[in-house]
Amino acid sequence: MTKKLWFQVGVGILLAILIIKYFMEISFIFAPVIIIIKAIILPLLLGGVLYYMTEPIQRFLENRKVPRWGSILIILAGLVVVLGIFISIIGPHVTKQVNNLVENAPTLSKKFDEVKSMFGELEDNLPPSLQGSIDSATNSIQKIAVNFGKWVVQFLQSFFQAIFLLVLVPFFFIFMLKDHEKFAPNIYNLFSGERREWVRKTLGDIDNVLRSYIQGQFLISAILASLILIGYMFLKLEYALLLAIFALFMNLVPFIGPWIAVTPALIIAYIQEPKLVIGVAIVTLIAQQIDSNLITPNVMGKSLDIHPLTVITIILAAGNIAGFVGIIVGVPVYAVLKVIVQNVYEQRRKIKQAATKNV
Repeated sequence: MTKKLWFQVGVGILLAILIIKYFMEISFIFAPVIIIIKAIILPLLLGGVLYYMTEPIQRFLENRKVPRWGSILIILAGLVVVLGIFISIIGPHVTKQVNNLVENAPTLSKKFDEVKSMFGELEDNLPPSLQGSIDSATNSIQKIAVNFGKWVVQFLQSFFQAIFLLVLVPFFFIFMLKDHEKFAPNIYNLFSGERREWVRKTLGDIDNVLRSYIQGQFLISAILASLILIGYMFLKLEYALLLAIFALFMNLVPFIGPWIAVTPALIIAYIQEPKLVIGVAIVTLIAQQIDSNLITPNVMGKSLDIHPLTVITIILAAGNIAGFVGIIVGVPVYAVLKVIVQNVYEQRRKIKQAATKNV
C-alpha cells in the first residue's frame, strides 16, 4: 500500500499541513526573514516582468551581433525614451482629467445619489419576493466592491511603503538581462542523470509559461485599452483617457478584470447622459468579442490551458489571501505549480513504464 500513489500523496499533504501548522506557531522566529522577503518581492516581480517584456528585443539585437552589454544599454535607453514620450504626451491629458474629476466630484456624487434614490423608488413598487432577490444581489455586489476596495487600498499602501525600494528594480532587471542563461544551469547542474534532465525540462517549461503569460497578457491588455479608448472618445465620454488607463491595468486580471474596468465607465456614462450607457456597453462587448475571438487565441493560444472557472476561483482565493497583488500573481503562480505537477506525473509514469519493461 505504501507504494500506491494515492497513499504517498496523502502522506505528503498531511506532512505539508503539519509543517505549516508548526511553522505558524514559531513564525515569530522568522519575522526578520519575512520582512526582508516582503521588501524585495515587489522589486523582484517588477524586474521579472520588465525582463520578460524586453527579452525578445534583447534576443533580436544579439542575433544581429550586438554584444550583451550593448543590448542592455539599448533596452534601458529605449525604456527611458518611451517613458519620457508617454509622460510628455499622456501626462498633461491625465492631469487635466484628474483635476476635472476632482472638481466635479461633488456634482457626480449628488447625481449618483439621485440615481440611487430613483432605483429605490422603483424597488418599492416591486413584489416582495423580487425585492428580496434584488436586496440579496445588492448585498453581494456591495461585499465584492468592499473587498475589491480593500484590495486596492492594500495594494496602494504596499506600493507607497515600498516605493523607496524600487531603486532595486533596475538592478534585478539588469542582472536578469545579463545573466538569465546562467540561472537554470546553476540549478540543474546540482543534479545528475535523469533527474538532471527532468529539472532542466521543468525549468524550461516554467520559463515558457511565464514568458507566454506575461508577454501575452500585457499585449492583450494594451490592445484592449486602445480599443476602449477609441470607443470612449468616439462616444465623447468624459474622462475617457482615465477610464482607458484604468482598463489597461484591470485587463491584466484574467476574465473578471474587464468587467471591473467597465463599471466606473457605466456609472460616468449614466451620470453624463443615460443613453451613453448603451454605447459603453456596445464598446465593451465589441472589444471583448475581438479579444476572445481574435486577440487572445493568436497571442496566448493554449499556453496556459486553464479552465475559466479555475481562473475565477484562483483569483478570488488569491485576492482573499494576498490582496490585489494576489489577484495579479495568482494565475501565473498556479500555472507554474501546474507545470511542476505535470512534469512530476510524467516522470513517475516513465519510471513505472521502465520498471514494467524490466519485469
